[in-house]
Amino acid sequence: MENGKGGVSNERIGADHAGQRVDNFLSARLKGIPRSLVYRLIRTGQVRINGKRCKPSARLQKGDLLRIPPAPRSTSGPVRVSDQVLERLRESILHRDENLLVLDKPSGMAVHAGSGLAWGVIDGLRQLFPGQYLELAHRLDRETSGCLVFARNAAALKNVSSQFREGRIDKRYLCLLDGRLPEDLVEVNAPLRRVASGQSRPVIVDPEGKPAITRFRKLQDYFMASYVEAELLTGRTHQIRVHAQHIGLPLAGDGAYAPRDSQSRWRKMGLRRLFLHAHALELEDLSGQMQTFSAPLPEDLRSLLASLEA
Repeated sequence: MENGKGGVSNERIGADHAGQRVDNFLSARLKGIPRSLVYRLIRTGQVRINGKRCKPSARLQKGDLLRIPPAPRSTSGPVRVSDQVLERLRESILHRDENLLVLDKPSGMAVHAGSGLAWGVIDGLRQLFPGQYLELAHRLDRETSGCLVFARNAAALKNVSSQFREGRIDKRYLCLLDGRLPEDLVEVNAPLRRVASGQSRPVIVDPEGKPAITRFRKLQDYFMASYVEAELLTGRTHQIRVHAQHIGLPLAGDGAYAPRDSQSRWRKMGLRRLFLHAHALELEDLSGQMQTFSAPLPEDLRSLLASLEA
């Protein structure tokens, strides 16, 4: 790392971090600062790759020169995740080998610190496995539960990240639609665009947005809802939630995209979270073999389905 003027540093990216998103790299480097500040540093042009402005999603390559601006550091010391949370994370590990760790992420846990949150799942796992390489290969919303993949070395990160980026990973979610799906299979092809931060609905359907395709497969109908499997053919932020709302069937318990009367009705029925669970994921490992991971539907969501059958 080379020091520059005003506390700026310039870091040459090595093979260990090739393929990593720049926002994830900076969050690990600038420990103790909110993730929102990391985004602000990038979007205001203070972070640069080879002298050029970049987006938070930009992928670092071996040999890149990354400009890292000075940033306020936390004076409270390293983040400490409680023993209770650590034990829950330990019990939620679905798979761990020399390349990958797959977690059945609990609903309510953010993957990163920030937006008023002192810690995220990544902080807890790094506390469980101190000194080990551990990086997120993708993300899940805070309220979404299920399969979340972490890389345990640079080669695995590059391999899995490229598969996510190229849409080569089979991703399946279980969700409950508020209303009944009209057919057994409904494919939604509607471009999505992110709007200004702070909006109640941060993603909208827009012809000028990025391509987004979701397939909804009906598993079971109820009087007022359909239990479905959603297959992501692209990987946009809030894709399932926005596409469900777009076809007039918002996800049960969705505090952002469902109408207030829908939110209230599901709360009265005992639903205290978004009904969205990443239940299955298939990817190619470093040896070229396909691996499938699955996470069972959480007990609270199973109980709600059982009450709908009564």
